[in-house]
Amino acid sequence: MRKPVAFITGAGGEIGHALITRLSENGTPVVTLDLQPLAADLATRVVREFTGSINDGALLERLLAQYEVVHIYHLAALLSTRSEFTPLTAHQVNVEGTLNLLEFAQREGESHGQPVVFVYPSSIAAYGLPSVDVKMRVGRVKEDEYVHPTTMYGCNKAYCEELGRYYARHYKQLSVDTIPRVDFRALRFPGLISATTVPAGGTSDYAPEMIHAAARRQPYECFVRPDTTLPFMAMPDASAALIALAEAPREKLTRTSYNVGAFSRSAEEIRQTVQAAFPDARISYRIDGKRQGIIDSWPADVDDTAARADWRFAPAYDFDRAFREYLIPTIGRFYAS
Repeated sequence: MRKPVAFITGAGGEIGHALITRLSENGTPVVTLDLQPLAADLATRVVREFTGSINDGALLERLLAQYEVVHIYHLAALLSTRSEFTPLTAHQVNVEGTLNLLEFAQREGESHGQPVVFVYPSSIAAYGLPSVDVKMRVGRVKEDEYVHPTTMYGCNKAYCEELGRYYARHYKQLSVDTIPRVDFRALRFPGLISATTVPAGGTSDYAPEMIHAAARRQPYECFVRPDTTLPFMAMPDASAALIALAEAPREKLTRTSYNVGAFSRSAEEIRQTVQAAFPDARISYRIDGKRQGIIDSWPADVDDTAARADWRFAPAYDFDRAFREYLIPTIGRFYAS
């Protein structure tokens, strides 16, 4: 018989690292897929790792034949900055890849007679506010407000949320068997900050990049204005939120896509906090117009009332705890050693 497992795509990234660690500690068997082999410390935590693309149909067929996938955590994506330079590749990875996984989930659900829980990390890039003035005036944005993305990545995320809703509520509903086989659930993450992985050049990575540069005693030029404000979340809260949403009773959920947030701070507030921890840090500003324009279209904060009410989302890390107890000491110890 096929073994029930959780399946993680894009497992080698920042979220995947945290998610694999947490799931394995909970005793959940994990199967992964990534373009590159997992790091040695992660590879020992999984039942099986597949190396390849989410657009490889033959690979997905092999996985379907060998495992009973109960939960899918679809993390594989081409991120926002790179997607702007390669929009066609972004569409192939972010949209076509997600569609392949939704079809895979549909077949899995049909094969073992139960809906597959499909957890999709979306992004605040799905929003598109028209100006900085509007952004600062409206403050916390709800899920159904300003969903007018200005980037290819944001368009991909918003569209895939709708694809997931279609598979969960409408796909094959005209057939004899009208039971949904895909239980799609999306989280719109804010900027995520990890203490255990190096920033990969994401659009919101100026916050962790400040800490890494300061800990390495290297100068850093922040690529956004001092007043630039975004919502953020510490990585442990992100992985916990993914699992909490996956395990939430279906009848408690009132939406397919949920905002989640933890704290919202300006780039200057973050710089001052890092400077206080590393007095010799040399952090200045050199604005990247392209990335500044992208961030200006994202909310200054998000309203996550629905997540807190429906599945009791409650981040453990506010701004002070995230920086003073998790990020700064962990990153500092890493470079000190």
